[in-house]
Amino acid sequence: MNHAGIPSAATMRLKNRPSFYQTIRNSLTMAYRGLLKIRHTPEQLFDVTLQPILFTLMFTYIFGGAISGDVHSYLPVIIPGILVQTVIGTSIVTGVQLREDMDKGVFDRFKSLPIARIAPLAGALLADTVRYAIATVLTFIMGYLMGFRAEGGLGSVAIAGLLVIVCSWGVSWIFAFFGVLARSASSVQGISMIILFPLTFLSNAFVPVDTMPDWLQWFVNINPISHLVSAVRELTGAGTFGQDVAISLAGAAIIVAVFAPLTVRAYMRKA
Repeated sequence: MNHAGIPSAATMRLKNRPSFYQTIRNSLTMAYRGLLKIRHTPEQLFDVTLQPILFTLMFTYIFGGAISGDVHSYLPVIIPGILVQTVIGTSIVTGVQLREDMDKGVFDRFKSLPIARIAPLAGALLADTVRYAIATVLTFIMGYLMGFRAEGGLGSVAIAGLLVIVCSWGVSWIFAFFGVLARSASSVQGISMIILFPLTFLSNAFVPVDTMPDWLQWFVNINPISHLVSAVRELTGAGTFGQDVAISLAGAAIIVAVFAPLTVRAYMRKA
């Protein structure tokens, strides 16, 4: 408050700042908006519905005989790999759609609404977890139809799916950061693919690590995608929680700890 008794701008901002409960409620409302967009434009789900089916069929029948001797023996190897590749790849959409909304002025219109400024960003990240869940379920269903049976049991399959969804949500903060900073949606997609493409293919997702050159094996062994694939294989194959599960969760936590503040700070400057 100044000498004339009129509240300062900083005081007014603090007074009008929404409570934690209001922020959560606004974020859930924005997440519901994201789900409504999917319902009105269902073609947004083509990547999470068609990709698991096509990739599972192609990779299994192309590489199955060469790598494991037959298709059935290859399924426990390829299903976790396809699952991780598909769901992690879907997280790119978070940054692309965020940039598209910002380019269209959607977030500018949100500024005039009495909602938490962070709600549109948080809502977009929450809504995309539904996409991850759809891709996860379809991948396991496709694997089951082809003969994949998880020895670890249904509970371990559910935990493995949840692990992949949580890790993908963590990775989505990286692409959300690109979405806030990039100049166009196409540049977000291009940058994201340059990062994600080598990580997914230079991993143990599709072929055994010991078949690779020695100079490449060291990278594959430290690749976080390899640890996540191994964690899913352990859970679905034996129902065990090995160190790869802990490494995957720790990696996701580190990504969120680093990129969430950077993304929020960059977003708040523009929101």
